[in-house]
Amino acid sequence: MDPLHRYDVEILHLLVSPEHAYFGRPRDGAADVPTRDAEHARVVADKGIVGDRFYGRAVHLDASVTLIAVEALDAVSAELGVPRFDPMRARRNVVLRGAHLTPLVGQEVVLESDGDAVRLRVGRFANPCAWMDRALAPGAHPALRGGRGGVRCRPLTDGVLHRGPAVLVSPVPLDPARAGDRVPRPVLP
Repeated sequence: MDPLHRYDVEILHLLVSPEHAYFGRPRDGAADVPTRDAEHARVVADKGIVGDRFYGRAVHLDASVTLIAVEALDAVSAELGVPRFDPMRARRNVVLRGAHLTPLVGQEVVLESDGDAVRLRVGRFANPCAWMDRALAPGAHPALRGGRGGVRCRPLTDGVLHRGPAVLVSPVPLDPARAGDRVPRPVLP
């Protein structure tokens, strides 16, 4: 078995939203949806975050909890030459500082916070939608592709996530300094 690596991270935001905000055409504007930046969020295995729009929905069971690194958002805002984004506008459930997420696809990880732990299977990238050009800044949609839009996870255990200091336990050695990096795309002949 591979050794586990522990990384100090910070849970900056926990988004719990009972409804989608970005649907339809971006030119029509976002829905006025109540969004809560929670102090803590209860996670149920194979269902998601209690009270969130993806909770218990069969189509989203493998992707019911989303994570994003704030460094990725900061890298995109710097590339686009715009002020820092409000990370909540990206609509990912867990906004982390100090987490290099792209190498975790296909892995099981644990997020420990305030004495609680939640095991997650990182299934795939949370590719951004065209709404990001409107919600964040023109050009944000393509700039967030390649892993910068975060990852989608299936919760494997019940637990509670808490805002504040946390530990990411991973079987993959990570370089937290690369949290804002894109996944390299293969060059086709």
